[in-house]
This record gives sequence, structure tokens and C-alpha cells, in this order.
Amino acid sequence: MIYSLFIQFYFIISTRFAPRKLDMGLKEEILRRRTFGIVSHPDAGKTTLTEKLLLFGGAIHVAGAVKSNKIKKGATSDFMEIERQRGISVATSVMGFEFNGYKVNILDTPGHQDFQEDTFRTLTAVDSVIIVVDAAKGVEPQTEKLMSVCRSRKTPVIVFVNKMDRPADDTFDLLDDIEKQLLIKVRPLSWPINNGPDFKGVYNIYDQNLSLFDPSITDIRKGISFSDIQSPELENYIGKDAAVLRDELEILSEVYPAFDIEQYLAGDLAPVFFGSALYNFGVKELLDTFVRIAPSPRAKKAEERLVMVEEETFTGFVFKIHANIDPNHRSRIAFVKICSGKFERNKNYRHIRLGKVFKYSSPTAFMADKKEVIDEAFPGDIIGIPDTGNFVIGDTLTEGEILHYKGIPSFSPEIFRYIENADPMKSKQLAKGVDQLMDEGVAQLFTSQLNGRKIIGTVGALQFEVIEYRLEHEYNAKCRWESLALYKACWIQGDDKAMLEDFKKRKYNKMSKDNHGRDVFMADSSFILDMAQRDFPALRFHFTSEF
Repeated sequence: MIYSLFIQFYFIISTRFAPRKLDMGLKEEILRRRTFGIVSHPDAGKTTLTEKLLLFGGAIHVAGAVKSNKIKKGATSDFMEIERQRGISVATSVMGFEFNGYKVNILDTPGHQDFQEDTFRTLTAVDSVIIVVDAAKGVEPQTEKLMSVCRSRKTPVIVFVNKMDRPADDTFDLLDDIEKQLLIKVRPLSWPINNGPDFKGVYNIYDQNLSLFDPSITDIRKGISFSDIQSPELENYIGKDAAVLRDELEILSEVYPAFDIEQYLAGDLAPVFFGSALYNFGVKELLDTFVRIAPSPRAKKAEERLVMVEEETFTGFVFKIHANIDPNHRSRIAFVKICSGKFERNKNYRHIRLGKVFKYSSPTAFMADKKEVIDEAFPGDIIGIPDTGNFVIGDTLTEGEILHYKGIPSFSPEIFRYIENADPMKSKQLAKGVDQLMDEGVAQLFTSQLNGRKIIGTVGALQFEVIEYRLEHEYNAKCRWESLALYKACWIQGDDKAMLEDFKKRKYNKMSKDNHGRDVFMADSSFILDMAQRDFPALRFHFTSEF
């Protein structure tokens, strides 16, 4: 105990009074980091694009097929068994690789709306975003929701219009739709030649070269390229479409102003690229340009102050927890985004919420479910820390300074069910599984004060299926569900203790505790909730867990 207090005191003194020296190595490492999330509506091709980025980055040698769950080989980023069976992503995956002198960290997020909380939390850990849009369907509702989160955080976004090998709307109409639906100005940095069966290639406006499309060639390096689209030889390959391409590029330069990188970095302008991730086409143009224009890690707001990325002392926060990332070893990993300084293996760091000092002997870098132990990591990197239950989502780690990174809430659930043990011989396994899955943030657990029954709340029905599957296959426990008609769960707070206690007594039948022991009101309907807010005006009703 005395030793622990000494360490904490030492950290505080050294953090506040130690001289700061500019570490050029640290600065260089920061500038070459590119940490971004890939988001989209389901089936827009997000995970396929992730695979092809990994392929071009040399991180993998054969891309996994995700278009059919009959194919046993799944995507690298879809490493959970249920993801392979359903052909969808249900959890964020982290993958890092080196490309052209840059360290690229990709966070592939779930596209399905039932898992949007995981995506929203992931967006707190990225410095930029690539939004994937299906060329045939245009901007879809889930994409609009995700863009609203990016817009609120001023996160720079790039749009990749995928599936150009399928019939799609006119390119100018697609761009108008993207501007209108995503509420952001756009600037094409590549341009397609037709679409569907007539799709013939993509012109890279940023680098001023043309690559011609051939669906039989999956290795883009073996395709045909033109550095000069004015060359008469181009007509030999694409005929009259050469003249159309030149005309459209001329119109484009009149309609859209020149690309302004500062507007992009401010989150006010979205560069747009076109291609077909399935055929590896247009992906290299995207990656080549992305690493040059995308932001390196930037300052992060904590409750106490703005933390500059160049600071020498380490800080980071937990934005995700994954139990059983390796089912053979029942391992549990906390995903930590490094915000400042250099993280070093076996160095003491302070866990702010617990007020304790820990050192970590096996921090890991990720390639989806594959991990390797690292000795150091830098701002922008995502590291995995083996966890025995010390971490919850939102925890902050520092070298001693008291900081609290915020902005990682859980939202008020919309669907509720009682969870019951279907096998009395496995009660311990069920309890452990539920606790660990709730720590991951896949759903929220409430305990009714009326009868002590456990209630699971989610934002989507598919989450119940995932929970049931994972309990059985990862914890050897079975559960059954019982429907519960509730409108919304809201966290209750009040400075007037007498009024708060009066409310809790009157609403005793509908009061629960969350897994942090906080009071939660389970409202039957919007009318009941409105009445409660009107009758108890001094109380605060929160609809996210962070307040």
C-alpha cells in the first residue's frame, strides 16, 4: 500500500515538474500514423474494402470472401464464428500494417444498425473515416446516422463509392445525392468511366493517371495504365468513351473547386473516390491518396484539459473490450487508443478510475484476432492489454496525471428481455458470460429492484441472438429469453435527495440498478416518462450512461 502511494506521488511530481524535451523520434512516429475507421450501411462492401486495403498494404496475401457464408474462408476482419456464419460484422476489428513509410491502423466496424453502439464508440478512437457507399443504392439511412456522428466531432471523411462494376446512377447525380444526404461538400479525386457492364476504368484526378478495368485481372499491377489521357492511343482501348471522359473531367473542374486539404481536415469537405472493392479496382488509388492527405493523430479533449498529441507523457483510453478474442485461452483484451506520449512495455501506468498503478508485460498489436507482443507504441496506435476484469469502457491510463477522457457513452436501450438460465448446472458459467459480454458493451444489464431479475437491454433485436450464441459457444452456458414491454431506460440523478428518494419509492416497481450500481428508471411508455419528468422537475433524466 505504501509502495503504491509512493509510486502515485512520484508520477504526479514527475509529470508536473519534469522538463519537457522535444523527442524528434516521437514527432516522426506521430506524423506517419494514420488511424481511421471504415463505416457504411450493411452490404455496401465495407469489409471487402478492408480486405483489399490489407492486401495492397501487404498485411495479407489472399483476401477472404465475405459475399457468401457458404464459403468457409471468411474475411480477416470478421474473425468471430458468428460473423463467418452470418456474413456480417458484429464487432469492431483492429488491423495495423506498414505502407509506403506510413503506419496504417484500420478499424473495421459493424455496419448493421443493431450494433451501431460499437461503431459509435469506435469513432471516438479514430482520426478520420472512410465511408463506403453502394453505387447502385446511393446513401442509405445507417450511413446518414454515422455521418452525423462524424459531423458532430468534425472528423475528416473520405467517401468511397463502391460496386461501380454494377449498374449505377449517373456519376454527377451520385455526387449530388452524397452532398444532399450527408450534408457535406464533396470533391471527386477519382472519376469512373461508365458503370455496370460498361465500366472501363477509373481516372485518378489527384495523381493524374488512368487505370483501365478488366474483371479478369485481380492484380491491378498487371492492368493497363495511362499517364496522359490526351493520348490518341487511349481511343484504341476505350473508343468514344475517351472523349466522354475528357469532357466530363472538364465539366467537373468547372462545377467543383480545386481540392482544399484544409477544408477536408476541418471536416467540411469530403473527397470522393470510385471503384470496385470486389475486383480490387480503385482501391489502390484510394490508399495511395489517403495516406498522403489523411490527418495524423490530433489533440484529444479530456475533462480536465486538452491533451496535445506531442506531449511526452503517455495517456490513453479504453474504447472497447473483447472477451474470448482467443476462445482456446478464454482471453479478454482491452483495446486502448494512445492519445499522447509513448507507451512502453513493463512500465508503470496509473489506472485513473481504480487509482492504482499497473504495468503490462504483454501489450499487443492486432491483425484482427492475431496478436503480437510489442515493446512500444505511439499516438494513434491501438494496443491490446490482457485484462482480468480491471477495465471497463471509458477507462483512462496515464503516467500519473489525473485525466478523464470522455465521449464513450452507452445509449438508452430500446428493446428489453429478461434473461433466464436454461441449464441450472451452468449458472456460474452463465453469470460469468453475461458479466463479460456486458463489459464489452454489446448490451446493458439491469437488475430489477422489485424481483431481482436480470434484464438485458439492447438497441437491436439481433444482439440477443449474438449474446445467446456467444454464451453457448464461448462459455458453455445456455439462456432463454422472456419478453418485457418497456419503452426506455433512463438514468436518474438529482441534487434534492428527498425528491430523489420520493421518486424511487413511488416508482419502486420500475426501478433497477445498472451494472455500476446506478439508479435506472424503466419507463413503460413515452407518456409515463413525460409524466415523471413533469412531476419531478428537479431530477435529471439521462438517456446515455455518460453524464
